[in-house]
Amino acid sequence: MNESLQTLKVSLLNIGYAKLDRQWDYDNVVSPFSRLYLIKSGTAKVYHHRQVFDLKKDHLYLIPSYTYSRYKCDSRMEQYYVHFLEETGVGMSVYSRYDFKYERKASPLEQLLFERLLAVNPQRALVKSDPKIYHDNKVIPDFTGINNRTPAKYIVETQGLLKILFAGFIQEHRHQNAYAGNTGKKIIDMVKYINEHLSDELTVQKLAAQCHLDPDYFSRIFKKETGIRPLEYLHARRIERAQLLLATTAYSLQEIADMVGIPNISYFNRLFTRLSQRTPAAYRKASWNV
Repeated sequence: MNESLQTLKVSLLNIGYAKLDRQWDYDNVVSPFSRLYLIKSGTAKVYHHRQVFDLKKDHLYLIPSYTYSRYKCDSRMEQYYVHFLEETGVGMSVYSRYDFKYERKASPLEQLLFERLLAVNPQRALVKSDPKIYHDNKVIPDFTGINNRTPAKYIVETQGLLKILFAGFIQEHRHQNAYAGNTGKKIIDMVKYINEHLSDELTVQKLAAQCHLDPDYFSRIFKKETGIRPLEYLHARRIERAQLLLATTAYSLQEIADMVGIPNISYFNRLFTRLSQRTPAAYRKASWNV
């Protein structure tokens, strides 16, 4: 039941302390990473999941990855912020497997954890770029490179601190009987395979052969177990990966298209625009200017 939590991995992208004003006013924000805020003073509003959250002092707020949101500060606010990636070994987002709350009072211990997380990651602040030169700069630091330069004990400590802060938002399991039996295990294995081979040339026929199943039968049971057809799932994961690369790297659009297994740049642009409701270039500009 809790296999996804047992394999949960969280990776820190950014952490910092920000003093915000009326310029913190953004609409149509869809980030490929999760956001966690600890409010220290002032007030502001965030909208997501059809709810308006009035940000309050000494409260924690979670905004899941790939969630449409709006931000607005009418005067001033000070906050700690954390951007992080989450992934599970079963290849499904933890947000699709569990219910979450998105606002809660921060305990004194959690406030200390935020301070400690910043202390062991002092070079992770978000660098706001000029949209006119966003192709030449990285808004989000190269977290893999930073991790390679970070002492091992701080990498482990960071993982632990992030998981403790994240854990307080998790509610009940959403699908008690999902992924049961041998067929369900095959689909779990195939979901993991897709996520690990996004850059490969994948088709429904190849995926079905990997499971030793007839393509039509494979497609039916994949949808039964996941709620989505395998090709739709493959497209969604590839575009999610492209969104992450657009927001966190300076790779060209062609390089990103190759990396997510859609080397035809015209088709990549069409598919990305259809699933993201904006072009890859517009998505990158919006991500880097938040």
